[in-house]
Amino acid sequence: MSFSTALSGLNAATADLNVKSNNIANVNTTGFKESRAEFGDVFATSAFGTTSKTAIGNGAVLQNVAQQFSQGNLEFTDNALDLAISGEGFFAMAPELDSGEVIYSRAGEFGVNKDGYIVSNEGWYLRAFPVDSSGQISATSMNATGPVQLPPSFGAPEATTDLNIATNLPSTSPGIDDGAGGILAIDPSDPDSYSFSTSATIYDSLGNEHIVTTYYQHIDSNAGTPAAGDNQWQMAAYVDGGEVKGGTPGTPFALETGARVSFNADGTLDTVNPDPITLSFADGAASEWASGADTQTVNLSLGGSTQNSGSFNVGALTVNGFPTGRLTGVDFSEEGLIRATYSNGQAVPIGKLALGDFANPQALNKIGNTAWKETTDSGPVIAGEASTGSFGKVQAGALETSNVDLTKELVGLITAQRNFQANSKAIETNNAITQTIINLR
Repeated sequence: MSFSTALSGLNAATADLNVKSNNIANVNTTGFKESRAEFGDVFATSAFGTTSKTAIGNGAVLQNVAQQFSQGNLEFTDNALDLAISGEGFFAMAPELDSGEVIYSRAGEFGVNKDGYIVSNEGWYLRAFPVDSSGQISATSMNATGPVQLPPSFGAPEATTDLNIATNLPSTSPGIDDGAGGILAIDPSDPDSYSFSTSATIYDSLGNEHIVTTYYQHIDSNAGTPAAGDNQWQMAAYVDGGEVKGGTPGTPFALETGARVSFNADGTLDTVNPDPITLSFADGAASEWASGADTQTVNLSLGGSTQNSGSFNVGALTVNGFPTGRLTGVDFSEEGLIRATYSNGQAVPIGKLALGDFANPQALNKIGNTAWKETTDSGPVIAGEASTGSFGKVQAGALETSNVDLTKELVGLITAQRNFQANSKAIETNNAITQTIINLR
């Protein structure tokens, strides 16, 4: 019996060596969780399931190789699609696009495949909850999740309807008249007819860009009948020519030619006439540049404009509308919300990462590639959002490294080696005793 007892010790030490060697081999594997060999002693029992007071035991047996799901360190990268979970939970993935099977992992090395889906290194599809336009989900069941696909463009363009330009117009700027005591009409081709100008980009219903330029003329206080008086400015607005109906290629098209802007004595805006200033033009339906866009109507506001001794500058420029967007990037919030950013400035929520957790994660079925599957002993998956309940936060641009403590494992190797040597010595001693008995005369 002593031989078999020592042999069980050799087997146990070998298993311990194998487990620690596997831990060391995966010290640089992203999302890897170290394993621990767990052993139990063996006793011979009677027919009634009891043991004698003098029972010695029959050695050791490997009971379990349990994975330890402690947090690994976070290693930051330059890849926005590298993800790490700081806390509890697993990424949920599907092995095939249309598969209902779910695979769980802590390894967040993701990329985009040729069809625009976010996938792992193994080609597994990252799963997420669908969201509405505000980024809210309606269900947290794992059955409600699906693969995440990045759309190459975002929806239809939106035509500009409102434009606000707030400028400071220098009070010291010389007044301009027509040379005969009248008010001079602003002519974009004649720099002497205006004092300052600035431009803004607007979009039509098809997302085409148009440049609106506003011109400001400091009216001579003595010009006009009756005289304009102090603090009076004339403003004109023109849009790029040739691409608007009635326009001439290369010649700005007039939208507003004689708006009057008045300021108070303290430099604040007094009145604008007309108010609001309505800019309206049609797509060049009669020209070779026609695109078929709807008639464009933009309300131009000068709110926030001032007149003082400072230089001419644009203090604020706000404009709504945008063209069709081209995908420029993806970002993830700590709550797992996935936003696609586009060249038109839009950030659109396209999903929310689905995280899974288990009552007994040590009972998950290891399938390799730092991934697991649900088992009966692990309990059913608990699906949820990051940063809610017991689920951890999502860290974008980072990876969770292996949780293996290399120093501890190397010391453990030495211990396992000593255990192996000790059991070998026990077999050697038993052999010597047996040989002595055999040699008795």
